Amino acid sequence: MKPTLFFDLDGTLIDSAVGITRCVAHALTQMAHPVPPQDELRRWIGPSLRTSFAPLLHDPARVEQAVLHYRDRFESHGWAEHQLYAGIGEAIEALHAAGHRLAVVTAKNEPHARKIAAHLPFGHRFEDVIGATEDGRISDKDQLIGEALRRLDLAPDACWMIGDRRMDIEGARHHGLRNIGVLWGFGGEAELRAAGADHLADSPAQLPGLIAA
Repeated sequence: MKPTLFFDLDGTLIDSAVGITRCVAHALTQMAHPVPPQDELRRWIGPSLRTSFAPLLHDPARVEQAVLHYRDRFESHGWAEHQLYAGIGEAIEALHAAGHRLAVVTAKNEPHARKIAAHLPFGHRFEDVIGATEDGRISDKDQLIGEALRRLDLAPDACWMIGDRRMDIEGARHHGLRNIGVLWGFGGEAELRAAGADHLADSPAQLPGLIAA
């Protein structure tokens, strides 16, 4: 049986830097907190919101308020502020045609992730979209992968995780999933190698061959 493939969303399927960084900046502005430089804001893409807000705002109540401000702008504007990576649609279609089950596993709030996936031209190829809970109870990638395995009734050795950040690779290794770090996203080769990626892909076109091998 062909393995099931878990895809990260931000930095793997879509370039969402504009939407995410604008929403973070909006939230911090609403909290009267200085907005970090753009290159620092890009590092927010991947971890859960609470993980990123906490070191800046310290107070858990302020962190929750910032999350709400972020979500307000994301629901009105941010969810649509993204672009598809070149070739990712063709790779998804090829993997689906080869008989793989596909799912999205992302630290993004699940309702937001479902809304985005539903609007992707290949979104119907994903059997499920697993995202963070509203209250943050499930938000780290190892928790999200565990939830995906539970929902889809799968064993870890029957799955691969494909993502652009160390959290994707570390979450996969936590559960014993094979994995691929993608180099077109936000993490970069050094981060992915340090996290212990099994494989690295320079382009979406390489994914079917890496998985088949």
